[in-house]
Amino acid sequence: MDIQMLGTGSAFAKTFFNNNALIYSGGRILLIDCGHTAPKMLYRLGISPDDIDAILISHIHADHVGGLEELAFKYKFTYKTRKPLYIAETLVESLWQHSLRGGLEQEHYDSLQHFFDVRPLTEGTRVELLSGLRAELLRTDHIPNKYSYSILLNDSFFYTADMKFNPELLAKLVRERGVTTIFHDCQLHEPGTVHACLPQLLTLPDDIQERIRLMHYGDDQPDFIGKTGKMTFVDQHKRYTLPFSG
Repeated sequence: MDIQMLGTGSAFAKTFFNNNALIYSGGRILLIDCGHTAPKMLYRLGISPDDIDAILISHIHADHVGGLEELAFKYKFTYKTRKPLYIAETLVESLWQHSLRGGLEQEHYDSLQHFFDVRPLTEGTRVELLSGLRAELLRTDHIPNKYSYSILLNDSFFYTADMKFNPELLAKLVRERGVTTIFHDCQLHEPGTVHACLPQLLTLPDDIQERIRLMHYGDDQPDFIGKTGKMTFVDQHKRYTLPFSG
């Protein structure tokens, strides 16, 4: 499988855009999260919304779901299709009621199911999203008292979406579950209140750092090149083959 980041920026980055990803597997495409900059980035890359075979949502923040309204309207009225929308069962109601209903609801279209083929996921259960692409949601801490999930793909690639520093989880994934590559969100400055920050990630053992590629960073990221220990930054729009090969 390959991964290509539509953007690698924090929620407030202006240079690096929203931290959303495309996963390529078996000739098909999964979109992980769809922030408000995602439709623009798809356009820049020459990818039509109809080229996407399924969407997976990690949590309910605008930089992860703010572009779904545009895609919903495109699918409903332009392409006349309902794409599979994978989302934790705990988030389905919130996504409609608190994020999308105000813009999408019309007289005959009063639920998320009118726009997407909604497929709720249960935490900790492996599900085949596309042929040859399996995903497992792991609930991880981000905002207190709000559901947020990181994603384990094909048992070897861990994508944090947004996650507070959790060295115990990272060690377990690497040493017990065989994870070879981690794309980890990284707040470049302390304190790491709702994201892992770079000073925290630099305390990880070398064998874990070597597996980590940093994403979801601020616009001052160029100032930190060469200051990330064994870790490296993910470049937006570059397509990487997994397991990571450099």
